[in-house]
Amino acid sequence: MEKVILQPLIAAIIAALIAIRSYRRNSLNLSGAIAGFFVMFIHFAVGYRYGAMLLAFFLSSSKLTKVGEEKKRRIDADFKEGGQRNWIQVLFNSGIATVLAVIIWKYTGWEDKCLDSKDSALITSLIGGIIGHYCCCNGDTWSSELGVLSDAQPRLITTFKTVRRGTNGGVTMAGLLAAAAAGSVIGLTHVVFGFFTTQCTYDVALKQLLVIPLSALAGLCGSLIDSLLGATVQFSGFCTVRNKVVGKPGPTVKKISGLSILDNNGVNLVSVMLTTLLTSMACVYIF
Repeated sequence: MEKVILQPLIAAIIAALIAIRSYRRNSLNLSGAIAGFFVMFIHFAVGYRYGAMLLAFFLSSSKLTKVGEEKKRRIDADFKEGGQRNWIQVLFNSGIATVLAVIIWKYTGWEDKCLDSKDSALITSLIGGIIGHYCCCNGDTWSSELGVLSDAQPRLITTFKTVRRGTNGGVTMAGLLAAAAAGSVIGLTHVVFGFFTTQCTYDVALKQLLVIPLSALAGLCGSLIDSLLGATVQFSGFCTVRNKVVGKPGPTVKKISGLSILDNNGVNLVSVMLTTLLTSMACVYIF
């Protein structure tokens, strides 16, 4: 009974502090801060491990967004000071994981579970989905934010031809390595917090370490899926007036690649859904 009262209270305090801090530092606008509060509250209220993964993604990506801002301002047509996110971006980057967390709570209450298909394949798949979700989000963000700063010329993932920096679907080796590292951070966060919040047999607990390499692969996979979608169903063109790569056709825009089917949020959502599904299936098979 104490945990039922205490954990939601702690979750509300943490969520409020992070939302206020993020709003003051321009990481989130007002709508983003409000949405972020509710999303973070649900994650921490369901389990500290889920909140920690969300926090690892949000804090690391927000920090990297501010690295090399001058260079990004010259390249990115949609550049925002501090990488400020609104409620739509918050939900696109955490909505699916929030739903999965609520489903886990429905079946387990406040009991944190290890990844163990022999105990429950359903819970293992749901937890694996949350891991995959944030590996994809973190991998895509790290890849984009660090890849664009690389001295190497990006290559379009579908043709391997060199393209301008900022082109959707353009990849660099630095960006791909960053995606794998970003996934590893999510996996490491899950494992470390799991040691304190779960009670599993020794062999099951030891097997949880496999989450780290799996997460690295999920981060890389999510970034590749995002790049493939960006190169094919998301428009990229070079505006001769603004001298930048833009995401919408126009009279002064010369097409580089892609079709105007999905915008950046849509591409992110599809890549997250696919990576979530693939990681969920992998966890059931491995664990």
